[in-house]
Amino acid sequence: MKNTKHALRWIAGLGLALSLAGTAQAVEVGGIKFDDTVKVGGKELKLNGAGIRVRVVVKVYALALYLPEKKTTTAGVLESPGPRRFTLGMLREVTGDELGQAFVAGITANTDKAERSKFVNQLAQLGETFVNIPQAKKGDIITVDWLPDTGTVMMLNGKPLGEPLKDVGFYNAMLKIWLGDKPVDSSLKPDILGAKS
Repeated sequence: MKNTKHALRWIAGLGLALSLAGTAQAVEVGGIKFDDTVKVGGKELKLNGAGIRVRVVVKVYALALYLPEKKTTTAGVLESPGPRRFTLGMLREVTGDELGQAFVAGITANTDKAERSKFVNQLAQLGETFVNIPQAKKGDIITVDWLPDTGTVMMLNGKPLGEPLKDVGFYNAMLKIWLGDKPVDSSLKPDILGAKS
């Protein structure tokens, strides 16, 4: 009888442990929750790193990067095959125009003239996409996915923004805003690369 009770307790404990193991964990950054894993293009991506973009002393957004496998270098992230995602969780109100200008400035700072000349149409399309966001509010979530068969797909709170942008080079140019040689926030780069975790 004693052994039966012990065995039942052990089985119940095992069941609890297994049920907890299946629960998606979340990381909280600046009050924004990012799941440990997300499904993009039918593939499971892992949280590579997350941090907060601070401009002067103002927290602007929390940023999370998801990849098929963890990467700790910029080159590793840019060469990562398959789908990818970066997510911005807004920590303050920003107009779409301001956000678009910040993206274009970050891309310009981290690409050379030859690269930018290849991206003229996509830069214009990106600017147009952001202009169509009247106001990004605190708590809004912007996801930017790379889907190899589709291109770059942007969403605001789960709703598509603009048309897909086809060139993986342009997606990488966007990632360089935070991971390039002149990142918009040098303290955010190691967070995204998982160097501080």
